[in-house]
Amino acid sequence: MPSDNRNEGEAVSTASPRDYFDLMKPRVMTLVIFTAVAGLAAAPVDMNPLLAAIAILCVAVGAGSAGALNMAYDADIDAKMQRTRLRPVVRGAVRKGDAYAFGIVGGFFSTLTLALATNYFAAFLLGFSIVFYAWFYTMVLKRRTPQNIVIGGAAGAFPPMIGWVAATGSLSWDAVILFMIIFLWTPPHSWALALYKSGDYEAAGVPMMPVAKGAQSTRLQILLYSLVLVPFATAPVFTGLGGLVYAAVSGLGGLLFLLLAWRIFISRAGEAGSAEDGALYAVRAGDKAARDLFAYSIGYLAFLFAALLVEHGFGGYIPVPGVN
Repeated sequence: MPSDNRNEGEAVSTASPRDYFDLMKPRVMTLVIFTAVAGLAAAPVDMNPLLAAIAILCVAVGAGSAGALNMAYDADIDAKMQRTRLRPVVRGAVRKGDAYAFGIVGGFFSTLTLALATNYFAAFLLGFSIVFYAWFYTMVLKRRTPQNIVIGGAAGAFPPMIGWVAATGSLSWDAVILFMIIFLWTPPHSWALALYKSGDYEAAGVPMMPVAKGAQSTRLQILLYSLVLVPFATAPVFTGLGGLVYAAVSGLGGLLFLLLAWRIFISRAGEAGSAEDGALYAVRAGDKAARDLFAYSIGYLAFLFAALLVEHGFGGYIPVPGVN
């Protein structure tokens, strides 16, 4: 029989390669890789393909190492939430100490390799993003302030900037714009999930916005952030980074984002009620608007960066008449 302290990650390790892969938060890492590739492809230089592949691998491993450190530190609260209770450290499949070691080693070598393969500036940004997520967001912000995801969201906004700097060795306004798009996208995306999973966060004592400020305030803030995000996401069109494909995706996709944000605002998402069933992502009847925005927001961000990848990586750039 496993020991009773398995929820604290101290049980004897029975880890498989899949457990360590899950420790790296592969779903999050997929979006990180994709945005980093888009940032690298959009940079105005031709990078050696082998060095580009190494750079993207370093970003992936760095993001995974940050995820492992997050899971190690958050094992106590992950055990209290339905959607995280099967994570490797919580199950006792990976010992907490092993998760810390895995994250530290992965973060160190990914940063060092990126420095040797590309440039020190890109490596600094990668190392900073790992520390920012694993320490400042996870250990300082997450349990103390409802602004945790607003400030901490910067960590997830670094990948396209890192890809850009790995290729060019320097920053530009376009790289900053890509950073800001993800930074502004993170609060409405995360708070939509928090609205229909507020019970999880409340049980774990995490002051996400719906728990700390209430559902009505959260719905308003989702709308306000969306009203800033959607126009800002068109900025690459006016700098010349985005062409006709990007303009169409950001315009039409943004309108749908605003529609879904408005639906949340006028809904009762996050209010008390019973979930329809016990499934992991089950939602209360009034929470469907929040679930819909959460699901759509992932595709919205992916399509924005896919448009840049098509235009700059596959020769699909067509200037927008009268703009660029």
